[in-house]
Amino acid sequence: MSGYAVNVPWWKEPTKDQWYAYCAAWMGWTLDAFDFTVFLLIMSPIAQEFGVPLIDVTAIFSVTLITRLGGATASGWLADRLGRRAPLMISILWYSICNFLAGFSPSFTLLFVIRALLGIGMGAEWPAGAALAMESWPARSRGLMSGVLQGSWGLGFALSGLAYGFLYGPLEAWHKGYGWRGMLILGVLPALGCLWIRIYVKEPEVWAENKKIQNATQKQVTLPLFAIFKRKYLWNTFTGCLWMAANFCAYYAVWAMLGTYLVKELGWTPAEVAVPVFWGNILTFLACCFWGALSESVGRRWALMIPTTIALFLIPLYIMQTNRTLFLGFFLLFICFFAAKDALNPGWLSERFPTEVRATAAGFIYHQGAVWAAAVAPILTYFAVNQGMGFAKPMMYGAIGSLVVYRRRLPGAGNQGHGHDRRPGSDRGGSHARIGHNGTAGARALAFVISGVVIIGVGLLGIRRG
Repeated sequence: MSGYAVNVPWWKEPTKDQWYAYCAAWMGWTLDAFDFTVFLLIMSPIAQEFGVPLIDVTAIFSVTLITRLGGATASGWLADRLGRRAPLMISILWYSICNFLAGFSPSFTLLFVIRALLGIGMGAEWPAGAALAMESWPARSRGLMSGVLQGSWGLGFALSGLAYGFLYGPLEAWHKGYGWRGMLILGVLPALGCLWIRIYVKEPEVWAENKKIQNATQKQVTLPLFAIFKRKYLWNTFTGCLWMAANFCAYYAVWAMLGTYLVKELGWTPAEVAVPVFWGNILTFLACCFWGALSESVGRRWALMIPTTIALFLIPLYIMQTNRTLFLGFFLLFICFFAAKDALNPGWLSERFPTEVRATAAGFIYHQGAVWAAAVAPILTYFAVNQGMGFAKPMMYGAIGSLVVYRRRLPGAGNQGHGHDRRPGSDRGGSHARIGHNGTAGARALAFVISGVVIIGVGLLGIRRG
């Protein structure tokens, strides 16, 4: 639907097929997150199992991020040429089977190879899923649903935290080594979702109509990856790449070595580590929903600038804590604002490119950021272990530096009207998400969040002094 059905509640505006398409993308992204993030919690036991340094295990994490770009580029091309649904199903099957096989790895080398292959399937999910969800969804609530979609990575991470907290210990007690292997084997479950997608999900009308026009006019975009580097898209591509590189580096500076830091340096048990991992990612989901919805009134840029500015000042407050209660309190407060940086990834990237190159553009720009982030875990580990700094300071410096770059490289508010572009090569979009700049709403939101920070911060400091 285009336009705004002002007399209809936003959740009734989408059709049944639009809800099915959105739920398929949501499910794929959530389960993708589970399969990837569970590895972040089991790097230390893997190092012990195979007798390798921890920094070698972080190389598996890094190669998975790097190979995501290849999967994203291929999936984006397929999604733009053949449709959104098939690449989504292939990607889910791919990463599910790879995670299952990784759980039976007899050697470190084979584990490395399988996880590298898993990265291809992981990268393939996002461009197909994001394009399927965002170009199908009505413009009125696209900011909110962009936040819900991207925030669902937090739900997948929370699920891996739950599995780690409740299953790792019993499996390890049953037989040494079964703990980390069991976590990986659980990753085969998302494959069951492909049957539902095959039965219920249809191609978006926008893509189907655009494909007909391309065929009729003989103006098919056969190489969309090269097209996004042409002059009319180059600025969107360039600024988007810088934005997502900083985004990924900031995220993994916070999360990549968190579990290892809490276990090895602060002496937390797996069950205790599961608490900040679970609740932090639940808050990630809620924060993405909140800031995504707020972007409809204050504009995309301010919905990212306000919370990330506050997050910058909260990083030292949580990372330097050794008291468990204070660490948890400041960390969860930090996540409420830090998580906002991801809220608009699907919506904003999808709005900046026309239909015929949308999946390729969004997939390439998003996942090239993962290539830069592949260096984060090894660098953090090098300074923490090899240089004897511990993990706290490298994590803090990495998060602050990346977030500063992220804020400076936020794309501008222009050229966002590609949400429902149906014409090949057109520079103009149809209806698109409202990019409002309501100053009063922005001021109220800013006052609200700053007041919340002050009140909760003072309360936590009072607990510490008490």
